[in-house]
Amino acid sequence: MTDKPWLIRTYAGHSTAKKSNELYLNNLSKGQTGLSIAFDLPTQTGYDSDHILASGEVGKVGVPISHIGDMRTLLNQIPLDQMNTSMTINATAAWMLSLYIALADEQKVNRNKLQGTTQNDIIKEYLSRGTHIFPPAPSLRLISDMITFTYTELPKWNPVNICSYHLQEVGAKPVQELAFALSTAVAYLDRVKESDVLSSEEFENVVGRISFFVNSGIKFVTEMCKMRAFVDLWDEITRERYGVKDPKNRRFRYGVQVNSLGLTEQQPENNVYRILIEMMAVVLSKDARARAVQLPAWNEALGLPRPWDQQWSLRLQQILAYETDLLEFEDLFNGSKVVEEKVEQMKIEARKEFNHIQSMGGAVAGIENSYLKQELVNSNKERIQNINDGEQIVVGVNKFIETENSPLTANDSGIESIDPKVEAEQIKALNEWRQNRDQLLVNKSLTDLKLAAESNTNIMHASIEAAKAGVTTGEWTNVIREVFGEFRAPTGITQNLKTTTNNDYLEVKKRVDALSEKTGRRIKFLVGKPGLDGHSSGAEQIAVSASDCGMDVLYEGIRLTPKQIVKSSVEEDVHIIGLSILSGSHIQLVGEIMSELKKNKIDNIPLIVGGIIPIEDERILKSQGVTAVYTPKDYQLKDIMADIVSIVEKNLNHN
Repeated sequence: MTDKPWLIRTYAGHSTAKKSNELYLNNLSKGQTGLSIAFDLPTQTGYDSDHILASGEVGKVGVPISHIGDMRTLLNQIPLDQMNTSMTINATAAWMLSLYIALADEQKVNRNKLQGTTQNDIIKEYLSRGTHIFPPAPSLRLISDMITFTYTELPKWNPVNICSYHLQEVGAKPVQELAFALSTAVAYLDRVKESDVLSSEEFENVVGRISFFVNSGIKFVTEMCKMRAFVDLWDEITRERYGVKDPKNRRFRYGVQVNSLGLTEQQPENNVYRILIEMMAVVLSKDARARAVQLPAWNEALGLPRPWDQQWSLRLQQILAYETDLLEFEDLFNGSKVVEEKVEQMKIEARKEFNHIQSMGGAVAGIENSYLKQELVNSNKERIQNINDGEQIVVGVNKFIETENSPLTANDSGIESIDPKVEAEQIKALNEWRQNRDQLLVNKSLTDLKLAAESNTNIMHASIEAAKAGVTTGEWTNVIREVFGEFRAPTGITQNLKTTTNNDYLEVKKRVDALSEKTGRRIKFLVGKPGLDGHSSGAEQIAVSASDCGMDVLYEGIRLTPKQIVKSSVEEDVHIIGLSILSGSHIQLVGEIMSELKKNKIDNIPLIVGGIIPIEDERILKSQGVTAVYTPKDYQLKDIMADIVSIVEKNLNHN
């Protein structure tokens, strides 16, 4: 008998709820079988579109959802009782799920028919994407509330999706991805068990609703073995740690997006092959096959993919699922000596790392003492160094770089562009929403929400009522923030980092030392992350490399306003400012920072920018006064460091 194919999704959402809805309906008409909603950064971090930190970020990396009206528009004509919906949302997961449930109630859809997943994995946000809001303890309370609520009210919903995907994106090796993800899952389940809300039987069923979202890289055999190791280790943990008897509740249930980190700006057409190979690692092994797959588009290293680009990735899945005979056979790797040995080796190493994390108090303790973050920064540093040295070959980047001009990008930029008017229109619509709602009902629901947060009452009930009352994302978050506080995660940039052994840096270090001696103090380099973009690995590696070269580095982490960055530049008297922006908001944020530099009369300080920046935008940035722009094609860190020294030297000589 032929197996059913996995859920076929594309990760999608941008500009407005209306435009995203059109995209969803179009993708579903082409054979997509589930939704995967991408929210914009203000929504992910709990800000309304008109907040100062939302400037330049509205609708860029996902869809803005500020209230139930936006959710109505987003899911218009999509039957919620027939759809399996995945939401990539974490800190505000309880709120987005509340909006989804409120909409279902409005449509008279029985809650027990709702199927889908909220990512809701806050631990990995502290380590990788940076969309956390609240401290670890109350964040785990929110997750626990969602788990227990969905058990009774939404029995087909996966309340938390342990996301190792982003761990690999910031450098995690396969064993680290295994150990860190499993430690995270244990932290959440331990919190639910400690709450003593569920019976033993109910808790076992809750374990059965926990799912994972993993990454699949280019090392095909290793990644496939990693998935088989995940299956075995999860079965072992749920059986031995929690006493789960039913094998169905011990099943490792996971979805996957293949590796975006490995997509290249150089020869981007090669990314199609990478995506296919990486997908095969998670579907070929029946015993460890993904339940849902979403693939990036070939051009995501260039910018936002167009509908046609997403269609190309969708067709790739469909060809493998429907044209081949893959689904007609049992597991192809059972009995393979090579595979079995590799899986056992990975399990041994992962158990060792897992036990080490547990010995320090678990994943939350590993965040608070910065162990997990430091390990990821070190691993990513090693990965980048291997590429720089040519030990890890990336075709088109450090080997076989000769190329013909690509017809895929010959006539245009090859990416989707977001109309700058979107943000202003979204803010206008938001203000109209606030004016037309029942403010007394809003105030009451916010009061009830605060009372629930301050007590041990499950937060979901009050959140759903707030959604129905017309409360906005920013208002919900502000109430929870007032009760729980806010948290800035460790940067991982500490003295405990491994020092580079790359001799290529020696020449740059000599130049740094000479210039520092000439000026009477160390070259001081501020690395800044303006806006809401929390993907900090690039900024971290630049900061680490600059430090290795002898510069005095100031890196204060993510989510800074232009004013904060410029204020630090003034107070620290820096020689150069480097900005990392990967959300597409570079033009607006750089413009605001340049304005602040002029106001403070320090616009003579050189400004450099790195990120996923189309060539047309690069020209605009340089016209604004940016000295240099770096994109993923600029992978040689020693060259970037040498540029920084030259820029500082030229500026000092000029002044």
